[in-house]
Amino acid sequence: MTTAIETPVLVTGTAGFIGYHVAARLLREGVAVAGLDSVTDYYDVSLKEARLAELKKHETFSEYRIDLADRDAVLGLFETLKPCTVIHLAAQAGVRHSIDHPFDYADANLMGFMGILEGCRRCESAHLVYASTSSVYGLDGDFPLNEHQGAAHPVSLYAATKRANELMAHSYAHLYRLPVTGLRFFTVYGPWGRPDMAYYLFTKKILAGEEIEVFNGGQMHRDFTYVDDIVEAILRIASKPATPSGDFDPKSPDPSISSAPFRVFNIGNNDPVLLNDMIVALEDLLGRKALRRDRPVQPGDVLATHADTSDLIAATGFAPATSLRDGLSRFVSWYRDFHGV
Repeated sequence: MTTAIETPVLVTGTAGFIGYHVAARLLREGVAVAGLDSVTDYYDVSLKEARLAELKKHETFSEYRIDLADRDAVLGLFETLKPCTVIHLAAQAGVRHSIDHPFDYADANLMGFMGILEGCRRCESAHLVYASTSSVYGLDGDFPLNEHQGAAHPVSLYAATKRANELMAHSYAHLYRLPVTGLRFFTVYGPWGRPDMAYYLFTKKILAGEEIEVFNGGQMHRDFTYVDDIVEAILRIASKPATPSGDFDPKSPDPSISSAPFRVFNIGNNDPVLLNDMIVALEDLLGRKALRRDRPVQPGDVLATHADTSDLIAATGFAPATSLRDGLSRFVSWYRDFHGV
């Protein structure tokens, strides 16, 4: 699917979880990648450096350590590279972290995204694909969640900044005819994952014989989506720049399309799993029972996510389908190998 992606390609967040996997896939398929990342200490820097070390094994990978909030450096990189395709995955992630560190999100997710948009405009990039999140749906409760819903009531600052990205992107699509596509990821997991995510934390603590914190008694559903499925969807979409939709009705505007070259897609497994069932699967794969400590629902959390992926299938012919059991098995194998457990 990558042969149709216009080059040069800039991938941001290449020291991060999804950005690493996207860059690695492109490199394996012979596509040169320029990778931008500032390697923040939000979580274990050694894991980020290990991801980058893997990417640097490819001669066609170029690393640029730049802070998204450094406007001049970001715009200078765009002027140097003049990327045709930009896959923007760098961001300050984490719902709970946003409660205590709100300015991190303003700097990276708002000002940082502004620099990406402006860089694409100045270089007349052919397509900007950027990461949004299922968290934008917030209080929406009409499941499965689809892109034609409003997503107007986020319940965390993190989600609010990602919804703001979608609105900012639309303005640039409208003003400058810049093709932009936002991707709402649903609970991504897999090898090389983020240590702050539940499946990673639980694996570490179960193996160490430590308590895991289980919120809301484990009675929360998540649409766990395996990272390889996420990458496949990203690359298929990246090869299809957004175009104006003839179905857009300004009297009844659909938030996922526009008269501008703008689209928004869900990328999820369309198969929500109870958190308790995920814990049971991990216990079985690890051969150990978890020591649990129940906690109330945390601010910013939602009780369920469930992706409607019919638009993704219609546009790309692809739907994520890796079962949680299979995905967790691959993650556990990677975890044992990487951490020497």
